[in-house]
Amino acid sequence: MPTIERLAPGDVSASALWDAFVMACPTATFCHRAAWQTLMREVFRHDTYYLYAHEGGRITGVLPLAHVKSMLFGNALTSLPFAVYGGVAATDEASAQALEQEAQRLARQLGVDHLELRQMTRHHEGWPSQDLYVTFRKEILADEEANMLAIPRKQRAMVRKGIKNGLKSEIDPTVDRFFHLYADNVHRHGTPALSRRYFEALQRHFGPNCEVLTVTGPDGQVLSSVLSFHFRDEVMPYYAGDAVAARDLAANDFKYWEVMRRSCARGFKLFDYGRSKQGTGPYAFKKNWGFEPLPLHYEYCLYKRDAVPQNNPSNAKYKLMIETWRRLPIGVANWLGPFVVRSLG
Repeated sequence: MPTIERLAPGDVSASALWDAFVMACPTATFCHRAAWQTLMREVFRHDTYYLYAHEGGRITGVLPLAHVKSMLFGNALTSLPFAVYGGVAATDEASAQALEQEAQRLARQLGVDHLELRQMTRHHEGWPSQDLYVTFRKEILADEEANMLAIPRKQRAMVRKGIKNGLKSEIDPTVDRFFHLYADNVHRHGTPALSRRYFEALQRHFGPNCEVLTVTGPDGQVLSSVLSFHFRDEVMPYYAGDAVAARDLAANDFKYWEVMRRSCARGFKLFDYGRSKQGTGPYAFKKNWGFEPLPLHYEYCLYKRDAVPQNNPSNAKYKLMIETWRRLPIGVANWLGPFVVRSLG
């Protein structure tokens, strides 16, 4: 059996070895990058347990975990909070099993309500799972016009409308314009915003692999913005925000086309549209782009609860909280939001 060890926070050389494994492992994702451990600890103040398996002097598997403890939303050991993907990434079954066994031992030791693994494939038929989310992933074709023609006709017309409206895209060196749109957007939906500090930390730790693209009108009005991650040959538009005026000008459609167009020019091969809840507006929007939903398999090992947690806006018990949040002044919401959202994960 391989040996299981914990990646020490701040260990630069060990983190480099971890990332080298992640870049090479076919089942690893951007969410497995070592820098997330620093973000979990410094921004959200969560304890982390970044486990890795090694044998014969080489890493054979990784499992990033964070402990999220909240009086309101429960006590969980999760791989990985604030991430679409997670769980074990390993090159052999023995390493995967050893990592999961250590995760379960840790979960019992910490006294959590449940262990959650956010994966793209089903690993444990006997574990309860969450079927609320799907992801959308599609090949980026080598030719720009071929990518345009691959968009279904109705959605393609919206992209062309944005082009006709004289919209422009720019790569922003900071998160300033993005954060203003993002925070206003989530506030309108009645959910707390992540902090500006978090997005600044993403740019700082991931450098050129974290990029902000902002769309403006011909008069310079800031309309829409998206923060994307780059991983191997994939682009992942991850966080986004739009002004109210963006809808009529087709700025949201134009924004994602510009991400795809620029990614095509750089030689990226896969467009990862991220996760959405089934039956929602974002889900329908992505399907209209010709992307087929792929189920995400979020699996749970339950210790102190009888059912899978439902900590999402679709849960009816949060309806009053959402309506109340919408009525908060935006300044108050932006100040209070990070204290609430850190416990959601």
